[in-house]
Amino acid sequence: IMLLECSGLKKSYGRKLAVRDMTLNLEQGKIYGLLGPNGAGKTTTILMLLGLTEPTAGTAEIAGCDCTRNPLEVKSMVGYLPDNVGFYGDMTGRQNLRFTGRLNGMHGKELEERIDYLLDRVGMTDAADRKTATYSKGMRQRLGIADVLMKDPQVIIMDEPTLGIDPEGMRELLNLIRELSVKDGRTVLISSHQLQQIQQVCDRVGI
Repeated sequence: IMLLECSGLKKSYGRKLAVRDMTLNLEQGKIYGLLGPNGAGKTTTILMLLGLTEPTAGTAEIAGCDCTRNPLEVKSMVGYLPDNVGFYGDMTGRQNLRFTGRLNGMHGKELEERIDYLLDRVGMTDAADRKTATYSKGMRQRLGIADVLMKDPQVIIMDEPTLGIDPEGMRELLNLIRELSVKDGRTVLISSHQLQQIQQVCDRVGI
């Protein structure tokens, strides 16, 4: 099953061409690496997939929903992990997840059980009640994955997830990303300029 499909996707900012004739098909439950140097148009592509910027030409669909015409439906199915996850630093990891859960309509026992499960899943139970301002980059990224999983998305899009993480944190994060595909059957799109690390977990890579 093709879960994400782009055809002839193009984005121009005045005379500057950011993305040119991009065609991309992602199968359900697979990990796809979108690789290229800074300025290659990776983030612009992601913004079009999320319905946050309109393509100049071409189409993008996720699970049959047009990313431009039905952005709210797309956002309900897609989890997005930016390169610098924005948490409230004076709140704990648990409090940040609780906030996200409530934004997604979860409450009470269901919410608390989901938070406990996800903290354990990403290996953050021991740090859950510390303020996120004290977290390392790797810890923030793992909490970011828990945050993304709060709404149980079909597709997860990650923008430079391994940037600035030490080797041990990198290994843990890549294992976690692989698990999202193998264990959960989710479709994952990763944009990065770090070919060596990303190709370890990807089923397919586009450069």
